[in-house]
Amino acid sequence: MSAYTARRTPAFRGPAAWNDILPDQDPPVRLMADETADVVIIGAGFAGLSAARRLTQLNPKAKVLVLEAARIAESTCARNAGFMIDLPHEIGGQGYSGDGAVKNKAMIALNRKAIGFARDIVEEFDINRHWFDPVGKVNGAATERADTQNQIYAADLEAIGETATRLDHQAMFELTGSRHYYSGLYTPGAVMIQPAGYIRSVVRGLRRAGVRIFEHSPVLKFERTDQSWIVSTATHKVSAGKVILANNGHLESFGFARHRLMHIFLYASMTVALGDEHLRRLGGQPRWGVTPSDPMGTTMRRIDGPLGGNRIITRTCFSFLPGMLPSEAALQRTAKVHRQKFAERFPDIVDVPMEYTWAGHLCLTRNGVAVMRELDHGLYSACVQNGLGTVRGTLTGIGAAELACGVESDITRHFTAEADPTRLPPPPISTIGANAYLRYKEWAAQPE
Repeated sequence: MSAYTARRTPAFRGPAAWNDILPDQDPPVRLMADETADVVIIGAGFAGLSAARRLTQLNPKAKVLVLEAARIAESTCARNAGFMIDLPHEIGGQGYSGDGAVKNKAMIALNRKAIGFARDIVEEFDINRHWFDPVGKVNGAATERADTQNQIYAADLEAIGETATRLDHQAMFELTGSRHYYSGLYTPGAVMIQPAGYIRSVVRGLRRAGVRIFEHSPVLKFERTDQSWIVSTATHKVSAGKVILANNGHLESFGFARHRLMHIFLYASMTVALGDEHLRRLGGQPRWGVTPSDPMGTTMRRIDGPLGGNRIITRTCFSFLPGMLPSEAALQRTAKVHRQKFAERFPDIVDVPMEYTWAGHLCLTRNGVAVMRELDHGLYSACVQNGLGTVRGTLTGIGAAELACGVESDITRHFTAEADPTRLPPPPISTIGANAYLRYKEWAAQPE
């Protein structure tokens, strides 16, 4: 008999801002009795909900049950910057162009399948279109050196048949209201989402489709009997023929890929809703997203009323934390950095206070692979998104559902062909070395 026990359950630092700025959601639904299902999914983020949706497509009569440790839309899935990016975007690499035209073209095709899958969900579940906006994004360059990096990236894209448009200093000012940017590179394929709004709406649609989704129900153990898997929370059990783990880095909490996963935390702050005077001083367009030309730089995003008010999000600073929980001191340190980055970009509205600061959990591997495969008989994984949770989570969720149903696809072939994650150096070498490297890279990327 196989048995897997959680060494830790998800914990979060800082508020779930994307959720807080929306109207109150539906009352929480907890697991209140023992249940049975055909498939149990652990995790109600992008991977888990995509897996649930794909299962209902492949087998509409299947009894699908999802267990979420936190409140819906308050876990890692809603602690990102809200980009669904189609182009190569490996944050652990030296740039965004990846390594090889063939690999890039294949990954772009898969990323676009994920975005198309999400777009179909938006249509089918009649989700607020403001929360899924195919507006594209900009790679911002604050220096001439970064502009050169963008030009190299544009040439890489052109070589594989992708288009990109350079924005000069004035165009960047007209877009963002900031004179900080030397230039930018616009690519049209990214979608800007309100992640909490999207997740809430998908949950609502799946429940209407018959999927049972329970929150505040962390899984503590699952074990294999002769006939089924028994999945246990603190108070109740679910018996199911198959289990899909869609808990990203917490895959390791159940003993899988030990010492092979890099738990990186990326921090963000969000302003209060801007008033008329601040909006007048700011100028620019009401919605945009700027990722940095240097992967270790600062992401900025502006949103408007339908997404939760006129606000600006600043996202930067990295920590390597094998314990999977940042300190309050780390949150305070990064909040100060965010204020500085905000002031550099928007000196005319430097008096705008930040309302929220939070940490989001990313899970990476040294060799950039996911863990989407069958781990044990009837046990599947849709984990390890390498910092690309909205798109890669959607892909691995689809793939795990297809594996569970015996369906082969481009997605299953891609992920099952990947190597195992490579081992990390032993602690404390890994922790000290990784954080020193991250600090150096942040310092080198300061202008960005």
